[in-house]
Amino acid sequence: MSELLFSPFRLGALELPSRIVMAPMTRCRTSQPGDIPNRLMGEYYAQRAGAGLIVSEATQISRQGQGYSWTPGLYTAAQVEGWQGVTDQVHRAGGRIFAQLWHVGRMSHSVFHAGALPVAPTALAPDAQVWVAGGDGQGHLLDCPVPRELRQEEIQGIVLDYRRAALNALEAGFDGVEIHGANGYLIDQFLRTTSNRRQDDYGGSRENRARFLLEVTRAVAEAVGPSRTGVRLAPYITARNMNCPDIIPTILYAAGELDALKLAYLHLSEADWDDAPTVPDSFRQDLRQAFHGAIVVAGRYDRARAEAVLGAGYADLVAFGRPFIANPDLPRRLEENLPLAQPDPATLFGGGEQGYTSYPGYFPA
Repeated sequence: MSELLFSPFRLGALELPSRIVMAPMTRCRTSQPGDIPNRLMGEYYAQRAGAGLIVSEATQISRQGQGYSWTPGLYTAAQVEGWQGVTDQVHRAGGRIFAQLWHVGRMSHSVFHAGALPVAPTALAPDAQVWVAGGDGQGHLLDCPVPRELRQEEIQGIVLDYRRAALNALEAGFDGVEIHGANGYLIDQFLRTTSNRRQDDYGGSRENRARFLLEVTRAVAEAVGPSRTGVRLAPYITARNMNCPDIIPTILYAAGELDALKLAYLHLSEADWDDAPTVPDSFRQDLRQAFHGAIVVAGRYDRARAEAVLGAGYADLVAFGRPFIANPDLPRRLEENLPLAQPDPATLFGGGEQGYTSYPGYFPA
């Protein structure tokens, strides 16, 4: 078997020791009030600094962008200071970390917006739930309401929120940023005909539906540099009423436009449930034709599948999500074929050290 997964890779200005990426995963461990990153989060990421690159948990660019309790932000001075402590710990441990920038759009609830409705391209509910912590500190799933349609004059304000959050990320010590355009959140909502029924410059044609993604990415890349900017997309994910019949050609069009910006990478979030559609080789080939920069893939990859997709030339890096939760030393375990621990599902969201920083590295019996 080849060893591409464990070979170094140059990503923008960064020299990665391997092609193993820690995928972004929401864990809801911020300090309250204020959704502030803290020492415990720094310890968690530093434990996993052996990854070639860490992409942080999704981080809201504004109060309007929040849709789950205890998720971190990058729009207040306290949040920037909290993230500085996290990135310091990661860098001391020898790691590299990008911040994932997030606006959830309609995947939210009025509890996060002082009773106001969440915003979206179109007033269509997502048929989904979000995790909301009650006064007792316990999390509960609440149905997403029908959102409010964004007025066209509001959209540029959100583009500026992304730009400010990207600059805040660099101030906080991140090595770069990833724009979250996947998994049914705001940018993805603009991309799809199932969630975007607008009749203005941001709806209708593929070019119009991709306009918001491209405006955000240009603004971020201009602010922090294209070599520090990545974008995550999800072509084959259909949950949350996102099963758009035109999403593949739309994403291929957007990929071609993003290619001109010379970004650090494009990150594909692939569906990872048991009966999920397989990403066809034809799409991977078309994507390579449209986008010539680095491609990251994520979605139930193990060592063998990772080596296969790298060997075929369809990806340059492979992101691992859930395996990193219970295996802070995942790169070593993969390289040495060591057993993988399984995470405790009861401790995935919220709580303290247990099920977060409590998983040990592998030590032979």
